[in-house]
Amino acid sequence: MSFSDVPTVSVDDVPETGDGVVLLDVREVDEWNLGHAPGALHIPIGEVPARIEDIDIDAEVYVICRQGGRSLGVVEYLNNIGFEAFQVTGGMVAWQHNGRPLTSDGDTPAKIY
Repeated sequence: MSFSDVPTVSVDDVPETGDGVVLLDVREVDEWNLGHAPGALHIPIGEVPARIEDIDIDAEVYVICRQGGRSLGVVEYLNNIGFEAFQVTGGMVAWQHNGRPLTSDGDTPAKIY
């Protein structure tokens, strides 16, 4: 699979999570804590193979990271093992830039950049 073969969507085309849609955030814990999309499933990239059972294989999986580099490999991996996965182009930077909702786990306002 080459980069051009990886299915991608823009942040504006990511559907709402639930009912067959998973937004998988593969950023590290410190990045997640600063801000993330409401309803996203957080599995850091290094934990994806060990936590594969946490991802609904019957769902469309939209994979997001900070800017798109890490999500590319995860999408390739998931699609190779039977998932229907899509890379979210521009990552969480584009998510914030486009005004998509953010939340955080702390007391400070959610932000990506």
